[in-house]
Amino acid sequence: MTYYINADKFFLENRTEKGGYLEIQDNGKFGFYYPKNEKPAGKIVDYSGKWIAPGYVDTHIHGSLKEDVMKSDWQGIDKLSKGLLKAGVTSWLPTTITAADATLTRICKMFAAHRGQEHGAKIQGIHFEGPFFTEKHAGAENPKYMTDPDIDEFNKWREASDGMLIKMSMAPERKGSKEFIREATKEGVVISLGHSNATFAQAAAGIEAGASMFTHTFNGMPDPMHHAPMISNAAMAMHSVTDELICDGHHVQEPMVRALVQEKGPEHIALITDSMEAGMMPDGDYMLGELPVYVKDGMARLKHGDNLAGSVLQLKIAVKNVVDWNVVTPEDAIMMASYVPAKSVNILNKCGSISPDKDADFLVLNPDMTLSETYLDGKSRYQADK
Repeated sequence: MTYYINADKFFLENRTEKGGYLEIQDNGKFGFYYPKNEKPAGKIVDYSGKWIAPGYVDTHIHGSLKEDVMKSDWQGIDKLSKGLLKAGVTSWLPTTITAADATLTRICKMFAAHRGQEHGAKIQGIHFEGPFFTEKHAGAENPKYMTDPDIDEFNKWREASDGMLIKMSMAPERKGSKEFIREATKEGVVISLGHSNATFAQAAAGIEAGASMFTHTFNGMPDPMHHAPMISNAAMAMHSVTDELICDGHHVQEPMVRALVQEKGPEHIALITDSMEAGMMPDGDYMLGELPVYVKDGMARLKHGDNLAGSVLQLKIAVKNVVDWNVVTPEDAIMMASYVPAKSVNILNKCGSISPDKDADFLVLNPDMTLSETYLDGKSRYQADK
């Protein structure tokens, strides 16, 4: 049955409205927004004092709830998809790490075999983080599997995924990178640059070849330099690209978050979590792929080397952080967690904003940016206050 949401504020695709009514159609899609003076006839669900935002889109996440894309079976992945609703995430890209060819192929086949069968946050595609990285900035990725890009190998993974592999993170300085990027982007795949020691010129060449993103900006790359500019400088300077950003206060501290957002504009920043299996779990020992990790004080670090190893961040916390830090407005923070990431990987037609005939995946927020409730296809699926 079609119904209407009444709330204090609506974050629509192109504007933010105070008060009014949002139509949720009986097919689970958004209908029209009606201003306060055009109260519709029909059932009205009252959220006075609350704000309505599009569901968040996490395009770079490895796991949470002790589940991990690299090792979980389908039941574990489905558990993760349902758990993500508690983080305000309604769409996501399961993200791999650098691994053996056979492992990556198995994962592609698993997702293809279960396409559309998840019961929680919607899997909109797969993101490969690696293996075309440089060992110097391996971070928590296993360098023994890192290799030069190979379009034939990539297409084999794409075929195994039944076309679900839509995003690839890679280092632009590896041999054959420009040629690989050119071919992959022709196929509609989004290429993001990271885990790299590239010079500014090498990163710029990757962008001009067709790459359109930078992977967890400032992490897995040398710090920005003013005498010998590197890939991180390119992430700050290149036009018309999107920078992933982990806003947990550990991976990138607030002053640098502020500097990047001011330089690029929030419309070019995609908030991500890079969360691993320890997300939504207590401190202790965990694994990231084949590497042992410990979690303490909100950080996940490798037991050997102490590198940051993914995060335990939830996207709803990243959104709240950038508002609490006074880096952006609530409107921009929500855009950075929904519209921008969806647009960055070409799935804005499916998610990322409130507009007619899109799936009614939305959030009920408190004015302090905390999550009150998560809806999927027009149905309430998670209530924080109950």
